[in-house]
Amino acid sequence: MVKYDAIVIGSGQAGNPLAKKLADAGWKTALFEKKFIGGTCINVGCTPTKTLIASGRIAYLVGRSADFGIHTSGYSVNIEEVIKRKNAHVLQARESSTKRLLETKNLDVQFGYAKFTGPKEISLMRDDGSIGTMTAGKIFINTGTRPVIPPIPGLADIPFLTSDTILDLLEVPSHLAIIGGSYIALEFGQLYRRLGSEVTIIETSDRFLRKEDEDIAGEIKKILREDRVQIHTGTKVESVTKDAKGIRLQLSSGPITASHVLVATGRAPDTAGLNVAGAGITVDKHGFIVVNDKLETSAADIYALGDVNGGPQFTHISYNDHLIVYKNLVEKADCSTKGRPPVYCLFTDPELGRVGLTEEEARAKGMNIKVATMPVTYIARAWENDESRGMLKAIVNADDNTILGAAMLSVNGGELMSLLQMAMMGGITVDKIRDGVFAHPTFAESLNNLFARLK
Repeated sequence: MVKYDAIVIGSGQAGNPLAKKLADAGWKTALFEKKFIGGTCINVGCTPTKTLIASGRIAYLVGRSADFGIHTSGYSVNIEEVIKRKNAHVLQARESSTKRLLETKNLDVQFGYAKFTGPKEISLMRDDGSIGTMTAGKIFINTGTRPVIPPIPGLADIPFLTSDTILDLLEVPSHLAIIGGSYIALEFGQLYRRLGSEVTIIETSDRFLRKEDEDIAGEIKKILREDRVQIHTGTKVESVTKDAKGIRLQLSSGPITASHVLVATGRAPDTAGLNVAGAGITVDKHGFIVVNDKLETSAADIYALGDVNGGPQFTHISYNDHLIVYKNLVEKADCSTKGRPPVYCLFTDPELGRVGLTEEEARAKGMNIKVATMPVTYIARAWENDESRGMLKAIVNADDNTILGAAMLSVNGGELMSLLQMAMMGGITVDKIRDGVFAHPTFAESLNNLFARLK
């Protein structure tokens, strides 16, 4: 049995930097990956989807060129070239990460399927068929998630797509039906509408984007409908069948026929075959590994980082997980996930940048708040660019004028949100932002006017 100081299972956005830093700190470290270096983000998440969304945005802007006095003779979408460009970006990112890891001293990178055979023992079925048995003083799980497939009658009998498999689809669907109204569904829905598909989004919940305030969710729905994306809420897919006309989805509101179906109903922890129970690791009712605020599992010296631990499923959260663990173990710090602000972006166009509390959350807590809202039409640069859809919203503590949360639905919304996040980190009050000097004309100067609207 080979003994390491640390074993990292999964090379996601926590696993990779953690393995490298531990090795650089002198720990004898092993990194096990069953498929591709880089995890969800590089291979089937951020890198490929945002590369595709960039192509969709170009199609959208070319289609609007006459609005800016630029007249074209039309355009066409070559989906094979779009996918080829995406693949090139993914490969470059993956190979760069792989090279960096392989060149790291004290780091043993192996490809294969890991399985716990005891509390701190791992069996690795390597790609070449050989099996190795390893142990380590510390073990870190960063295996991510996989798409959830709902038990809809007939779904298993059709060639449905997931957020993973649609990335390699070499045709533009004539009609893409999306089961689920999540953030992933909205991004793909707008993307394929811009590439030329008819798109129908089917959401079971009566409320659209229930994690967002209703005014923000309503504005996003309005924008997507302006883009001619069909959205059905409070609608259940009762069955799916395939016939000569295409794929028939029997909805609770009536039937529709589509050429392709994308399932976007959430993601489940990717722990299949890992035998976490054999290591004494507790999971919740959905199979996510239970951790404390130090990211420790129920098994001594075993940690779970990133999406697999049931926390917010975002690359930046996974990366922050590795910082918490590394600093605590190597730098003897006392870091935790407590107080980490909810922060994320929805990459529709315009994009939504979100940080901190929503208005509904703040009111549910009984907090004394003020709410600032402003349409993006009031932003000079957005008006000049003729891209003024969306709205800005900030939740302010009425007792001390600090920012509790923000939702920036705008072109560059993620960047605007980040400005307010930094203000939150520094305790900067809204009056200082309201009276601050920002360059004109920028999107950032909109914060002057946003907070000037507070009574």
